[in-house]
Amino acid sequence: MIDPKHIHISDYQYPLPDERIAKFPIAQRDHSKLLVYRHGEVGEDVFYHLPDYLPKGSLMVFNNTKVIQARMHFRKSTGALIEVFLLEPAEPSDYELMFQTSGHCAWYCLVGNLKKWKEGTLTRECIIHNAQCIISATRGEIHGTSHRIDFEWTGGVSFAEVIDAMGELPIPPYLNRETQESDKTTYQTVYSKIKGSVAAPTAGLHFTEQVLQAIDDAGIDREELTLHVGAGTFKPVKSEEIEGHEMHTEFISVRRSTIQKLIDHDASAIAVGTTSVRTLESLYYMGLKVMQNPDLADDQLHVAQWEPYEGRCKMEDGRCIKSLEAIKALAAWMDARQLEVLHSSTQIIIAPGYDYHIVKMLVTNFHQPQSTLLLLVSAFVKGDWRKIYDFALAHDFRFLSYGDSSLLIP
Repeated sequence: MIDPKHIHISDYQYPLPDERIAKFPIAQRDHSKLLVYRHGEVGEDVFYHLPDYLPKGSLMVFNNTKVIQARMHFRKSTGALIEVFLLEPAEPSDYELMFQTSGHCAWYCLVGNLKKWKEGTLTRECIIHNAQCIISATRGEIHGTSHRIDFEWTGGVSFAEVIDAMGELPIPPYLNRETQESDKTTYQTVYSKIKGSVAAPTAGLHFTEQVLQAIDDAGIDREELTLHVGAGTFKPVKSEEIEGHEMHTEFISVRRSTIQKLIDHDASAIAVGTTSVRTLESLYYMGLKVMQNPDLADDQLHVAQWEPYEGRCKMEDGRCIKSLEAIKALAAWMDARQLEVLHSSTQIIIAPGYDYHIVKMLVTNFHQPQSTLLLLVSAFVKGDWRKIYDFALAHDFRFLSYGDSSLLIP
């Protein structure tokens, strides 16, 4: 196995002219171009033909997270504009409870123009349900690269209603434009349900109700899980070797019924997007953990960045654990605790040298040069990423979040 810690990120560079980055989506989501990579051969189609390439009886897994209006702006009495970017719930720490809470909550946030906000509380007024609501933000302790921000508000409304009224949808920084009203629709998947992401799982943006129906008609099972995409997804790799890059933690939730569907499909799935990949592959390592320690507590399931590369797939007798075995163990662990939903987190980094356990086919967009997502794709196609990206560049594919899509079949 390649030691991924010593991969040079400069080996994952490719030319991406600004005009190839899609600033807006095309008018009809499912009319985007589809690159098809099958067993080393590359071709071109249109996205609504995707079901034609999927094996009947297979399982397709989608990330149903919903992007929140995570960018909030406050103005100081001096006129300085302070941006507060919601990253992760602090109090309550549960996403579902957070959006239902009323009157007070706290988040870990990135703060823009921090030097102008030395101390004190920022306030802002907005109208919610035809009534005035006053929102205040107080800066707390530093938490890694973020700050704890305590919010208080009047009006008896939920925090979900507060950010819907005063927040702004955080489109990717590389689009180099202001968020527009249309982004509230186009930067969400048609199946988004669970609020919590600060970036869209963009492979899902191409799907329409018609394509989903065609998938059903083709005899392909569909399941959903949730991974809340963090701002770290845009964090560039600044270290020369991957070892120096710290992956961000993202929160996942997977229903027991979804785990059962995985078992029914021999622990094999078609993943829609890299976030679904990260969740599915993390489930394998969570299964290993409970096999090695059945008394593990919920908060000990977290998958650390380098865990997959530390020989963790082996038991004490040196036997390598099969995917189905690990997923069945995770199901049994949930049953013993009467858990209908698995809540955990992952920091997994998937790079060349990684052995995929569950994901057999992948639907994904085209990713930034020198990014961890490009490493994930390279690992999936056994280093053949350049052939795919050269084809996409030569055939006028549109890149990044609002760009075209690919179906990868190693």
